[in-house]
Amino acid sequence: MSDPWAHRSRGMRCETCMWYVEKKKSKANTEDTATLRDLGRCRKRAPVMNGYPVVFLTDWCGDHKLDENKV
Repeated sequence: MSDPWAHRSRGMRCETCMWYVEKKKSKANTEDTATLRDLGRCRKRAPVMNGYPVVFLTDWCGDHKLDENKV
């Protein structure tokens, strides 16, 4: 069965959302830089015990709000 939302999610990805904040990179961090570049935090809701939810650039949700500066 195919995903009926597959084509709709293209314009609603985290990378273009106003709630997305890129994860800051630490110079001491030895993890794969490609993975870190694709990570960020969703600031749509209040933080929980572990902070804001971690998201990838290609993730998407129904709360997406387009940021004109990121397009």
